Amino acid sequence: MSGSGEMLTQEQHDALAAELAEMEGPQRAAAVEAIATARSFGDLSENFEYHAAKNEQGLLEARIAKLRDRIHTAVVVDHATDDHVGPGSIVEIADEDGEVLEVTIASRGGVSSDSPLGSALLGAAVGDVVEVTAPRGAWRATVRSIRR
Repeated sequence: MSGSGEMLTQEQHDALAAELAEMEGPQRAAAVEAIATARSFGDLSENFEYHAAKNEQGLLEARIAKLRDRIHTAVVVDHATDDHVGPGSIVEIADEDGEVLEVTIASRGGVSSDSPLGSALLGAAVGDVVEVTAPRGAWRATVRSIRR
């Protein structure tokens, strides 16, 4: 895998692309219309509606830029037929004391693929022992199962 963006499944990438299309289409058109309507109210220097509409447009454009960047830098991974841990995987691990933990590897919610545990598990297969380098100390875990 190359690139430094967040790892997304194809479904996650498609959902972000749909969200971007909504922002760039209907939401952007609504913002432009709100500005035009507010402009028709007269003097722009004291026109609260105009300034609020321009502010909303600026916030929308910032969200669009951030989402475009996120989509552009994302690494799309497909582990559907793979036996290795990737985004969307539900992984059962056992620590050195035998304590069993089930974690979901996710770009949003769950265990981030950028976290110490998430990055240690990425690419691991059942039976692998991974070293987790966490702020409170390193520990080892054995991958017991992987499912989607």
